[in-house]
Amino acid sequence: MLVKEFRVILPVTVEEYQVAQLYSVAEASKNETGGGEGIEVLKNEPFDNYPLLGGQYCKGQYTYKIYHLKSKVPSFIRLLAPEGSLEVHEEAWNAYPYCRTVITAHKLTGEKLKLREVVIVDIANDPVKTSDYKPEEDPTKFKSQKTGRGPLQGPQWWKKCDPVMTCYKLVTCEFKWFGLQSRVEKFIQDVERRLFTNFHRQVFCWMDQWHGLTMDDIRCLEDRTKEELDQQRNTGEVRGTRGE
Repeated sequence: MLVKEFRVILPVTVEEYQVAQLYSVAEASKNETGGGEGIEVLKNEPFDNYPLLGGQYCKGQYTYKIYHLKSKVPSFIRLLAPEGSLEVHEEAWNAYPYCRTVITAHKLTGEKLKLREVVIVDIANDPVKTSDYKPEEDPTKFKSQKTGRGPLQGPQWWKKCDPVMTCYKLVTCEFKWFGLQSRVEKFIQDVERRLFTNFHRQVFCWMDQWHGLTMDDIRCLEDRTKEELDQQRNTGEVRGTRGE
């Protein structure tokens, strides 16, 4: 079992991040969908009376998605996986600022807390793959016209930013397959870091697109995005992140 706590530092407020995250999820989903692969949204609806984090949060937004992967996993997994198995089903209860999926929770036991490795994600200075890099999504070059924030330059740029917040992403993975466990668990954690880095670079560099939107705007965007994903998934070519 590998347990990693990713800490992503961002030059936004906690309130802004709620809109920024949801906007960016919708836009990034479209960039990853096409050619029979990508994201299928089955449910996106409010929930109530579902206690999270020991009852501290009880209501929010529930989503159920299927990630159709295929080419987005490495070749050694594609060779071993049975036909139709390269799908990930994700249930999430978003009671902002806390979100829980069916496979993660921040209330760690003492044993898991000992296993946990803390990883700082620096969206400006951490290296990204050449295939992932886009100049328009480079925080060291972007300056927001709406807020004046950016570019993010130099080591520990967050010490010069106001506002600033940290997003905590806890990933616990356990793959029980003798001979492959450590290799697959490492792959999953490496992918999570890659996704968190690229996604939050987009969150910052798309600031002028999401800044000022309301939650009603976001729900309308999500409805439109679901329709686009359904059409896009079954047409065109495979898009977005690829496995190696």
